[in-house]
Amino acid sequence: MKKFQPVLLSLLSGLLFFIAWPTVNLTAAIFFAFIPLLLIEQKNYSGLTFFGLMYLATFSWNISTTWWIWNADMLGAWLAIIVNSLLMCIPLMGFRLMRKRFGSFVGYTSFIVFWMSFEYLHLQDWGLSWPWLSIGNIFAGRTNWIQWYEYTGTSGGTLWVLLVNVLLFKLLEVRNTKYEVRMSSLVLISTVLATPIILSFLISNNQPSYIKNNTSAINHATAVVIIQPNIDPYEKLFTGSFDAQLQQLIKLSEAKIDSSTTLLVWPETALYTGNGFDEENLKENFFLLPLFNFLRQHPKLQLFTGIESYRVFNERVSNDARPIEGTSNFYEVYNACLLIDSSGPLQIYHKSMLVPGVETLPSFLKFLGPVFEKFGGTAGGYAKQTERTPINLKNNNVLAPAICYESIYGEYMSKYVRKGANIIAIITNDGWWGNTPGYKQHLLYAKLRAIETRTWVLRSANTGISCFIDPAGEIHEPQNWWNAASTKMAIEATANKTFFVRMGDLLSKAALALSALLILFGIYQSFLAGKRK
Repeated sequence: MKKFQPVLLSLLSGLLFFIAWPTVNLTAAIFFAFIPLLLIEQKNYSGLTFFGLMYLATFSWNISTTWWIWNADMLGAWLAIIVNSLLMCIPLMGFRLMRKRFGSFVGYTSFIVFWMSFEYLHLQDWGLSWPWLSIGNIFAGRTNWIQWYEYTGTSGGTLWVLLVNVLLFKLLEVRNTKYEVRMSSLVLISTVLATPIILSFLISNNQPSYIKNNTSAINHATAVVIIQPNIDPYEKLFTGSFDAQLQQLIKLSEAKIDSSTTLLVWPETALYTGNGFDEENLKENFFLLPLFNFLRQHPKLQLFTGIESYRVFNERVSNDARPIEGTSNFYEVYNACLLIDSSGPLQIYHKSMLVPGVETLPSFLKFLGPVFEKFGGTAGGYAKQTERTPINLKNNNVLAPAICYESIYGEYMSKYVRKGANIIAIITNDGWWGNTPGYKQHLLYAKLRAIETRTWVLRSANTGISCFIDPAGEIHEPQNWWNAASTKMAIEATANKTFFVRMGDLLSKAALALSALLILFGIYQSFLAGKRK
């Protein structure tokens, strides 16, 4: 049995991550999840054996929590699970090296800052960004514990988890020696564990009520209708009738809008045809005539909707531009969103954070494009925009658009709010994953964006779950999964900018700087050791 102990410890770590993650939600397990790995690190295993044990743990964690990607794209699932598990081993290998060379204090400091640096770098748009399993996301199911995310973002949750794991491990280490556990150690661990929760409750008690019951408050609010059309995404792409889908969207909208409604929200790619829509000629497009007739009947109404669109250029404007056969022209395809009213298109935003494998591939993997396309991915990929462009509504309100996957990027979304956005609008199509934990996790992550920015979140999901989320992270009017529905609510947009919005992710940047210093320190010490020899 002793022979299999390291393997069992590795699998135990993966299991603890799994049961802690939304939607299993035994959240407290996360405070012990790294301890089996820290126990393995203390043994004198070879570098290759240690790497194998770390990979087994991270692979178990990834496949148990994100297996549902397989439903949408087989190769994309393997890319996410295999590569992400591999990347997670990098900070763990760095920690092992630092502890062996420089002892416990430098080693466990490296463990914390290296992991936080990894998560921060993985949040950047580098082609294989997949921050779904950033540790701070785990509290999406326990938002009453992390109201202080308005100061730190999810990196504060990551720091909290890593610090508690290290302190509990050191406590366990002392218990296995002849030394007695000091009361001060127990007090320190209890304080580190409990203080963030207490702080969260104190912040909650000082939060204003975001739901107004009096008529005067409603009159000054924005009346929003959110549509959940429940169109099967596979039928939509391959066998669906655009006209029937559009009529479904209009019918559900008519059921809820009235003279007070100013904003209507439809989900990702609500406007979709096999050839896409030319952005330069939307108002002249024959297929969109019923939409403009509907909007003319409601002249006060603005529609925010997903659309798959394209633009034609007389030169190659980017690496994502594709040649048009038989001509000298090029075109770009976009997963986009559009603000439109009876006068025509008002603003268009092109999705920036694209899903690896499904919507884009980094340049060094472009040769795999045709293979991914056979399994539901994209060979050419969508083009994207790099600027954060808020969308201006009536009544001085400003939307921060998030198309599907973009909503898991906290600092990215905060930049919209820094530029004046006071409502976040998430449009998504989670039906690709089926009735799995995927769409539930995605919904819960949206609560984190509400807390970080203290803004309302509007969520229109094609197959569910569509809802409103208030600035404290509470969900309102959730619609059932796989159910056609429309819902209405009057919300008051917030104006204050949180510390996280104003300053960004300071904790991660500090960890990145400290990681760089520790690496330089290690290189300098190696140089001195070589010189002495």
